[in-house]
Amino acid sequence: MTVVDDIKSQIDLVDIVSQTVKLRKAGKNYSGFCPFHSNTRTPAFVVFPETQTWRCFGQCNTGGDVFGYVMKRENWDFGETLKYLADKAGVTLPSYQPANEKAEEVKKTIAQLLQDAADYYRQQMIDTKQGQEALAYLRKRGLNDETIKIWGLGYAPAGWNELTNAMKRRGYTDALLVEAGLATERDDGGIYDRFRHRLMFPIRDTYGKMAGFGGRVLDPNDVPKYINSPKTELFDKGRLLYGLDLARQAIRAEEQAVIVEGYMDVIGLYQAGFKNAISPMGTALTEDQFRLLKKFSRNLVLALDPDAAGEKATLKGLETARKTMDQDTELTYDARGLLRMESRLSADIRVTTLPDGRDPDEIALADPEAWREILTQAKPVVMHVMEMAARDQDLNDAKVKREIAAQIVPLIEDVADPVEREAYRQALARMLKIDERALMGAAPPTRKARSKPAREMTVPSQERIATPAQRNRLLERVVLQALARDPEALFKLNRALVKLGIPSLNEKDFVESDFVIAFQIIQTALQQDEVATIDFVKENLPEDLELNAAEEPEFNDVRPISEAKRLEELIRNVLRIRRNLVEHRINEIVYLQSAEMEEKLYSDEEAQFLLLEQLNQRRLIDVALRLPDAGGNGKAFTTNKGTTRVKK
Repeated sequence: MTVVDDIKSQIDLVDIVSQTVKLRKAGKNYSGFCPFHSNTRTPAFVVFPETQTWRCFGQCNTGGDVFGYVMKRENWDFGETLKYLADKAGVTLPSYQPANEKAEEVKKTIAQLLQDAADYYRQQMIDTKQGQEALAYLRKRGLNDETIKIWGLGYAPAGWNELTNAMKRRGYTDALLVEAGLATERDDGGIYDRFRHRLMFPIRDTYGKMAGFGGRVLDPNDVPKYINSPKTELFDKGRLLYGLDLARQAIRAEEQAVIVEGYMDVIGLYQAGFKNAISPMGTALTEDQFRLLKKFSRNLVLALDPDAAGEKATLKGLETARKTMDQDTELTYDARGLLRMESRLSADIRVTTLPDGRDPDEIALADPEAWREILTQAKPVVMHVMEMAARDQDLNDAKVKREIAAQIVPLIEDVADPVEREAYRQALARMLKIDERALMGAAPPTRKARSKPAREMTVPSQERIATPAQRNRLLERVVLQALARDPEALFKLNRALVKLGIPSLNEKDFVESDFVIAFQIIQTALQQDEVATIDFVKENLPEDLELNAAEEPEFNDVRPISEAKRLEELIRNVLRIRRNLVEHRINEIVYLQSAEMEEKLYSDEEAQFLLLEQLNQRRLIDVALRLPDAGGNGKAFTTNKGTTRVKK
C-alpha cells in the first residue's frame, strides 16, 4: 500500500467535505451546495461515500477524490495536500530513498509468497488424506464447500518442513519465509514451519491483499489453541480486522458493523447471510481498527462472549472508541449560563447479550432469525455498562454510587442526542437512588482536542474491490506504471483505441488526483523534444506520487513479456477503467433522478438520453473486451505489428 492508499484508508471524504459544506443524506450518498460556485437553489454537489469520490453536476461539472477536493478548496498543489491529509490521518510521510523502492518490491514478493502459501494450504486440505481432518471439522461446524472456498480455508501439514520445502521449490528463500512469518529460524540457522497440523485461516487487509495467517489446533492436546503470524511488515494484528475485505460492502449497505470474537464467528455469520461481521482476532479493539471501521459505518454492535474477558474487552473497546471515533460539537450552557462548545461521540455503539456457551456462528447457522433477534435486542452501550457496573455491587454504599457515577457519566455526556442523554441520566439516578442534579455536577470537563499520534506506513495492498470507481485505483496505477516505463506506448494505445471506435486515453479517465498529475507529466514528456521522454518522466515525476518509472523486474524462471503482449494488456486495462467509469456514471444518473431535490438537474428525457448514451458506450467496450454479457467469445483482441483489431 502506498502512502496515498494509507491516507485514503484512514480518511472519510464525507468528514472532510462536511468541514465546509452542509451535507444532507439522500440514500447512500450525500448532497449539498457546491462550495466552488454560487448556487442556492439546487444542491448539485454530491459525495459518494462508497467510492470516496465527489462530483458537482452544476456549473463546475468537475469531481474527483479527497485529494482533488482539498487541492481545489485550498488552492494547494499535490505536495501540500499530501502533507495536510497525512497529518490529519496520522500517517508519517517517509523519506524517499532508493532503498525504500527495494523494500516495497520485497513487500510485494512477500505478499505473493503469502498467497502461494494460502493456495498450498488449501490444496493440502482438499487433496490429501491428512487434510480431511480439517475439512471434517469445518463441515461439523456447519460450513459448506462454497463458504470454505470463499474464505480460502486450508490445512497446514504436521511435518516440520512441509510448507518451507514446497515454497523453496517455487524459488522463495529461507529469509523470505521467515520475514513473511511462515517459518521460524532454528539456533543452528535452519528454519522450520511455524504452522503445523492446524486449520489455517488466511488473513487479508481491507482490500483483500494477503497479510498473514491464523492457525487453529486440530489436536485438543496442542497449545496454544490459536496462533497468528508474528508481527511483520504486512501483518500487524492491531491494524487489521478479520473479514473486513468481504464485509465492507455489507457494512455500508446495512449501515452497521457487528464485531465478534473469532474467525469461525465471522465465517459462519457470513454463510448464514449476515455479511457485516468482522473480528479483531482476539484482541481488544485498537484505535487503528476503529479508524478503519468509521470509514464504513459509525453504527457498531459488540457481540463478544459474556464472560469476564468479553466484558473487559467491551469496556476497553468502548474507551478506545471514545478516543478514536469522530466527535461532533454543539453549543451548550455551563453552570453560569455562558455558552461553551462540547464534544459528542458521533457513533452508535450497542452490545448484544449472547446465550451462555453458544457462539454467534452456532446460533446463526442453526436459526438465522434467532441471531437477527439478538442483534435487534442489542442494548445501547451506556445501558449495558450501567448494568454491568452495578452487578454484584452494594448500591446503598455511597462510595459505590460515586464510583459507578464516575464511570457512567462520561459515557452519558458523549451521547449526541440531548433527549437520550437526559433519559440515561434519569435511569442512572433511579438505579443509584440519588437526585439527578447530583449527576450534573459529576459531568467531566470538556475534552480537549486530541492530537493524532504519528503512525508508520501500512503495508502495500492491491485493491480487490467490488465498486467500479474503487477498482480503478489499481488499474490506473498499472496503466501509468506501464506508460512511465514506455511513454511512447501512449501513441500505440490511442491508435488501437480509435480502431476499436473508442476515444483516446485522457485525463478524465483518472479519478485519482495523484494519477491525473502523473498522466499530465507523461503527456508533457511526449510533447517536448529537449530530452528523451523517459528521462523527462523520471526527472519530473514527483517522488510523492510513488509511481516507479524504473524497468519492471524479470525473474530467471519467467520468459520476458513481448512488446505486443504488453500493449494488449495495456489496452485491456484501459478498457476496464472505461467500463468501470461508465458503470459509475450510470449509477450517478440513476441517483440524480431518484434523489429528492428542489429542482431536477435533468429532465426525464435528458436523463433517458444520457443513460442510453452510457449503455451504448458500455456495450461498445464489452464488445472490445468480449465480455459474456456482450454475447462474445474468444480473445478480446490481438495485436499485429503495432495495431489492434477485434477478433471475429
